[in-house]
Amino acid sequence: MLSVPVTALKYRAIRGKFPDLSSPQTFTEKVQARKLYDRNPLFPRLVDKADAKALIGERVGSHYVIPTLWVGNDLASVDWSGISLPAVVKPTHASGVGRFLYGEADVDRLLKNDPSGEWLAINHARYNREWAYSQLKPRILIESMLLVDGRVPWDYRFFTFGGKVSHIEIDIRENGRRYSCNYTPDWQKLPFYDRDYLGLYPGEVARPSWLEEMIHVAETVARDIDFVRVDLYASVEWVRVGELTFYPGGGFEAFEPDEYDFSIGQKWQLGFEIPKR
Repeated sequence: MLSVPVTALKYRAIRGKFPDLSSPQTFTEKVQARKLYDRNPLFPRLVDKADAKALIGERVGSHYVIPTLWVGNDLASVDWSGISLPAVVKPTHASGVGRFLYGEADVDRLLKNDPSGEWLAINHARYNREWAYSQLKPRILIESMLLVDGRVPWDYRFFTFGGKVSHIEIDIRENGRRYSCNYTPDWQKLPFYDRDYLGLYPGEVARPSWLEEMIHVAETVARDIDFVRVDLYASVEWVRVGELTFYPGGGFEAFEPDEYDFSIGQKWQLGFEIPKR
């Protein structure tokens, strides 16, 4: 299988060592194994940011779902008179790209340099070997923008194994800088972070007022799945599910200290078979 040596070489180029793909032990090795061998038919539906909303609504209720305003292939075909701003526009199958639309000027800029073709061409299956993305049709999604005190809220990422929350990663943007930090389900700060960010957030993150409900939502959405990251947003009034992530960082996350790659990986009991070689 060509994907195995390609995956191993890419992992070595990024992480500085070859992964154990026949008996993976660390978290990042297990993400690589999932990419190669896990063909759960549910995953293509759930990595699609638009289609995943149906399952989220079925499992926890539609009030936890961010309202969809439009889904399609060509932003030029959108009837913008029916789009309530502020809104977010992004591809249904990719991360790290998208636009915030606060007003008509933002819409004009978006359409002047229409990213539709560029976004639809993103192919995680081809360049990152993430199988689930090979099974869906890329589209563009416009959804309501969530704001807390006029700002986009922090992203709370609930890592779940066997339907139970292991830890919560917070993606923090502050003063033009980006940090991460991690907390236990009872809100004790953990001493590791992802080196791909600027660093470990130096301060303490206040315990969300809806933490118990957020954990319940994450675990309910994640039931019957060996591992999935459930990304949530929250204010003092509401909790919303952002998206579901099955291949965090493409399986190349840079744990600091590195030992946490192993300890977190030990929590993941793989729900798929690895072929014997």
